[in-house]
Amino acid sequence: MNIFWTSATANKIPQITLAFWVMKICATILGETVGDVLSIDLNIGYIVSSLILSSIVATSLVLQLISRRCHPVFFWAVVFSTSTAATTLTDLFNSTFGLSYLMSALIVIVVLAAIFGYWRSTAGSLSLSDIKSSKVELLFCGALLFTNTLGDGMSDFLTDKSGLHFGGRAILLTGLLGIVALCYYFTKAPRVLLFWAAFILSRPFGSMLSDLLTKPADDGWLDLGVGTSSAIFAAVLYAFIVYATFANKMDAAAPAVLEPQT
Repeated sequence: MNIFWTSATANKIPQITLAFWVMKICATILGETVGDVLSIDLNIGYIVSSLILSSIVATSLVLQLISRRCHPVFFWAVVFSTSTAATTLTDLFNSTFGLSYLMSALIVIVVLAAIFGYWRSTAGSLSLSDIKSSKVELLFCGALLFTNTLGDGMSDFLTDKSGLHFGGRAILLTGLLGIVALCYYFTKAPRVLLFWAAFILSRPFGSMLSDLLTKPADDGWLDLGVGTSSAIFAAVLYAFIVYATFANKMDAAAPAVLEPQT
């Protein structure tokens, strides 16, 4: 199997390849930046930001749900919008409501348990390849939102409360993602569990990369600025989306291969 890129599955979820994870990290970094701009830089507050972003999430969800095939623009719009909303939701829990990181995490875990429980009872499986109805697709998008929220809370905790500097966070997150990868290739651990573990961990990993690019040079960072770093991640995401769209159209236009008669 090509671990970098393969065409879409029979449902509307892309194949989980290296390209998927690169795009996911880019989308979540951009989502986090936009969420912070709305709630902090524009000073409109976390509640108003949440309402604005809820409408954006709803719009992206509608486009994804009415699409009849895997459309990279619609899918990654959902990932981006849920990532943006997750940033504001985390800030709403911790800053507006004054909840601790632990309490916020417990609330999100309970919500995720409900989503996955209902998903399994509805579809009979949590496999991404079995997402073939609008109801299950909506549950998948809900899982995207709250796993992003859990990952964002983890990122905030590691940055603000853990006492770990960049090197410590880099070792921790790279090590955890490495363990997930090893489990995928060398064990029979449930693939669904590994996918969501990687999805959560890639959020703080992306935040760490963003810090590396944007923080002041005096502190040992690259100091490219939020605008420049966001442009870099946006360009990478855009390039992959264009390629994915082109690849899907080529696959759709390719003639079917007939099996030989025996």
